[in-house]
Amino acid sequence: QVQLVESGGGLVQAGGSLRLSCAASGRTFRTYARGWFRQAPGKEREFVASISWNGGVTAYADSVKGRFTISRDNAKNTVYLQMNALKPDDTAVYYCAASINSAAVTRTTLYNYWGQGTQVTVSS
Repeated sequence: QVQLVESGGGLVQAGGSLRLSCAASGRTFRTYARGWFRQAPGKEREFVASISWNGGVTAYADSVKGRFTISRDNAKNTVYLQMNALKPDDTAVYYCAASINSAAVTRTTLYNYWGQGTQVTVSS
């Protein structure tokens, strides 16, 4: 069974930092692109960051550039999202995902496997 499990969410003050992790089990995702998406109440799920199969290429939403960093450790089958200078607008449920595409794709429809989500709340 393929499973993606996020961890590291929680409550932080504006300006603080948080690091999310997503561990995969059931199969290797070495050749898969990995991504992070988020969904706030009343909003559509939106792209946050993605990383190519070997970590050589990354992509970020304009709203998080310079603040968030995506990375991966294929030996651990894990992807990370380091979030700095957090803002209240970053409050959302964050989902990790994997795509059979090896490039750092950004469209939700190109991702095949999804985690259950982890809540991130940024207080003002």
